[in-house]
Amino acid sequence: MKQPAIYIITNKKYGTLYTSVTSNLIQRIYQHKNKITPGFAAKYNCTRLVYYEIYDDIGDAIAREKQIKSGSRKKKMSLIDNINPNWNDLYKHITQ
Repeated sequence: MKQPAIYIITNKKYGTLYTSVTSNLIQRIYQHKNKITPGFAAKYNCTRLVYYEIYDDIGDAIAREKQIKSGSRKKKMSLIDNINPNWNDLYKHITQ
């Protein structure tokens, strides 16, 4: 089932951040965790889902992704800290 979402993954608390958009969050995070797709996230071992937002429309998700990406690292970390202060891996929450 397609469900647009934006997400931020990292390798550790306050570590490297990777922000992206997907139409299937569970599948995409699984791919990151298992390094199925080479690229930035795999290179820096970004496998911990620390933030996500679900959308009804892919256009809205893409616009939000661009907004987050254009912001500073400090803003991204603040966004995560406000929702997930311990930077826990939220993957188990989306698979339940």
